[in-house]
Amino acid sequence: MGSSSSSYAPKTVYLDVDGKVQRVMFSPDYCPKCVLNLLCLSRNTAILLIDSEGALVSIDPSMPANDSNINNFVFLSKEKEDMFQNVLSQVAEQFNRAFRINELKTEVTNRLAMLEKRVELEGLKVVEIEKCKNDLKKLRDEMTSRGGVRMNCNCKYNFTDDGKKLSPRRDVPSYPKYTLSQETIEALKKPTFDVWHWEHNEMLSCLEYMYHDLGLVKEFNINPITLKRWLLAIQENYRDNPFHNFRHCFCVSQMMYGMIHLCNLQERLTMTDMCILMTAAACHDLDHPGYNNTYVLFSSVIRFQINARTELCNIFANVEPDSFKQIRQAIITLILATDMARHGEILDSFKQKVDNFDFTNEEHVKCLKMVLIKCCDISNEVRPTEVAEPWVDCLLEEYFMQSDREKSEGLPVAPFMDRDKVTKPTAQIGFIKFVLIPMFETVMKLFPQIEEIMVQPLRDSRDHYEELKQIDDAMSEKKKTESMSLGGKKK
Repeated sequence: MGSSSSSYAPKTVYLDVDGKVQRVMFSPDYCPKCVLNLLCLSRNTAILLIDSEGALVSIDPSMPANDSNINNFVFLSKEKEDMFQNVLSQVAEQFNRAFRINELKTEVTNRLAMLEKRVELEGLKVVEIEKCKNDLKKLRDEMTSRGGVRMNCNCKYNFTDDGKKLSPRRDVPSYPKYTLSQETIEALKKPTFDVWHWEHNEMLSCLEYMYHDLGLVKEFNINPITLKRWLLAIQENYRDNPFHNFRHCFCVSQMMYGMIHLCNLQERLTMTDMCILMTAAACHDLDHPGYNNTYVLFSSVIRFQINARTELCNIFANVEPDSFKQIRQAIITLILATDMARHGEILDSFKQKVDNFDFTNEEHVKCLKMVLIKCCDISNEVRPTEVAEPWVDCLLEEYFMQSDREKSEGLPVAPFMDRDKVTKPTAQIGFIKFVLIPMFETVMKLFPQIEEIMVQPLRDSRDHYEELKQIDDAMSEKKKTESMSLGGKKK
């Protein structure tokens, strides 16, 4: 293996031990034959030697150690040791080429990417299985709840009052992408849209479409998959209350989307303003417990902030930090504006501005946005009677659940929540006459185009419930007369 440059330099032998190359140093006093005989005593050791030409040679340990085995070999010098390392590198490179490691790695990566894309776009069967599991769980929970006390509800939808916790994050959104027909797209822009005909997955797809259609996804560089995750988080953080549930969230958001188109707000407000309006509408009743108290508003704000800070659900992840803070604060302001305790204050402020409204005035626009979300939040009576009336049943059930609980705990009960005192006509007439019509007529001063499609339906609804009240009063009077008559006969 070539002579050493110095007779005093140590002698080096490389061994292949269980597939690993080991280096052994020997004193210069050892002759090559002695070293070879010593190493060959190990039956499991193959000796790697390099001849004077630099070729790699392996000696089988089962071979007898004779002079012919080692005549052409000597121990490695420093130069030869370096050469041996180079040979090993070349061998490794040849093995790498032989097994196409890099090519295989690239191929596997590409296949994984294709599979991931297929999962996201098509949903695959796993998504449907997960949906079935969720549906079964909801059905199980509903059947369990029916075993206890539950109030009767005349609406055509059944609900449980189990609260939902903060939703688990999912890597792949679990609702399929629906292709909306042109008829649905046009209907989404109108208050006449029938919200009762849509399942949750379809409502999620409609909300997703709204964000794309308004240009918010492009404007704020929202990752489409993040938008899906965020919408799922919104849906899963609404409880199954009779009224304050995800369908109500969709109603408010769809009405906001309709008002944006009806009032041509794209031409008067900024993209940021429209994003604030839509996002506040979607989040305004997050985690609503089904009871009427101050906790509700702060719960909605907290849930919104949790979702906004969650990396996988943050639709504002690509917005500058300062801009995000302003957007977040504006959304919180609108959520808090839905508190009916502030109704008079907010409407009076808007009335002072509406006759000389200035779209370039930040305070004017802020006040307008608060009024718009208030309109959308309580806009059910703007819709056709067959769409609006079931919501009254749902709301009354939620009120009665609260008042029954308050009665059982010896707490005072609000008259409009007491099942012994309120009816649908009495609940709606005052609300429509003294809350809805005055607010929408004030907005009509700024946007006259809403009169026919929004204000007139409110007037018709008021007339409808006044007629129902007259019928109820007549029936009550008849029963009273009959009761007195029967009482007289008994005497």
